[in-house]
Amino acid sequence: MPDPITILLTAVFVNNFVMVQFLGLCPFMGASNRLDSALGMAAATLFVMTLASCLSYLLDIWFLVPLGLEFLRIILFIVVIAAVVQFAEIVMRASQPRLHQGLGVYVPLITTNCAVLAVALLNVNLATSLLDALFHGAGAGLGFGLVLIMFAAMREHLEQADVPIPFKGTPIYMITAGLLSLAFMGFTGM
Repeated sequence: MPDPITILLTAVFVNNFVMVQFLGLCPFMGASNRLDSALGMAAATLFVMTLASCLSYLLDIWFLVPLGLEFLRIILFIVVIAAVVQFAEIVMRASQPRLHQGLGVYVPLITTNCAVLAVALLNVNLATSLLDALFHGAGAGLGFGLVLIMFAAMREHLEQADVPIPFKGTPIYMITAGLLSLAFMGFTGM
């Protein structure tokens, strides 16, 4: 049984949901235009992934498995994720209205982020305790946030760089994301 720190670091680097498993690419590409919006999106996704993975784990252990309703996992986990996202959006709107306006549609889209659902579903198979689920969700959220912030910083730098005209915009962003993915795949052997 791996310790919680190993679970956390593995989720951040080795099994990064965006760079290694290619989940959550829509918000990764969409919310990485500016560093400040990437920071807000990273924080919101970290909160949602951590809380949703814990709640989904508890729902599965206390309700679905004892009643033999495992076939309802996806539907109920999506409901849990939607509720957590709604709560996060209310908190963000009240405490950081400018950030909420800057992120726009991307905060509600966390509900449909396949990486968030993947964390909840993987916890059903991998986590042996609530602490494992907590660290796996937090590690996945930190990993998502790390690559989102790194990519946003790279995009801001690329805006000022002397990029050949055929590569300006989306082509250079895709090349950069691919190189970043290769770098993260280097952790796989560890």
